Amino acid sequence: MSTHSSLKDAFSSYADHLNALNEKRERIVKASRDVTMNSKKVIFQVHRISKANREEVLEKAEKDLAAVRDQHISRLVKELQGTDFWKLRRAYSPGVQEYVEAATFFKFCQTGTLLNLDEINASLLSLSDPSLEPLQINLLDYLLGLADLTGELMRLAIGRISDGEVEYSERICQFVRDIYRELTLLVPLMDDGSDMKTKMDTMLQSVVKIENACFSVRVRGSEYIPLLGSSDPSSFLVGVSDGEL
Repeated sequence: MSTHSSLKDAFSSYADHLNALNEKRERIVKASRDVTMNSKKVIFQVHRISKANREEVLEKAEKDLAAVRDQHISRLVKELQGTDFWKLRRAYSPGVQEYVEAATFFKFCQTGTLLNLDEINASLLSLSDPSLEPLQINLLDYLLGLADLTGELMRLAIGRISDGEVEYSERICQFVRDIYRELTLLVPLMDDGSDMKTKMDTMLQSVVKIENACFSVRVRGSEYIPLLGSSDPSSFLVGVSDGEL
């Protein structure tokens, strides 16, 4: 009878543990979705940038990014700090990648430089309980977010060309080339099942689109400037869908 009782107690304990884990996973998925949604809003805000409103747009984006960190990333930190967070990585990884994309996109538009992993993690330290080991964004999620950044930079470059800022678009082009070149050296060394490998083709497409746009403007010169963004069959933007701009 005691053996039966001990087995029942053991399975009851296992059930409680699994139920608690599933509830935690659901809370993390919800927090990750909120991070994703609000990080996208930051990206959309940064895409409004132009010569005329640069300071205003970046100031608003900086406040929005801080809100994502303080209101939503903090929820992930609370749930994951002090736990074996790798078990739950699939639940929170999409949100973290989107936050990395938003933070690096904002940093580039603000300073023209890349926000590195150490800088991102340093900005999250204040969210952690000092008595526990701080939760840090891992290298894989950072690289996946960085890969998505190149798509936003491609859209930004095309938009800047439309506004006549060709030199700025060429700087973006060189920046995206550098990211792609460095990742082509790293990705073959990563796990075969890594999502990173599936993003490399998309990244290359972004590089080629920026290069083609910049090349067309430089080669054909001022004859293209009045046609930027038009549906004229001779425009180099024909074939680039609105979703890519």
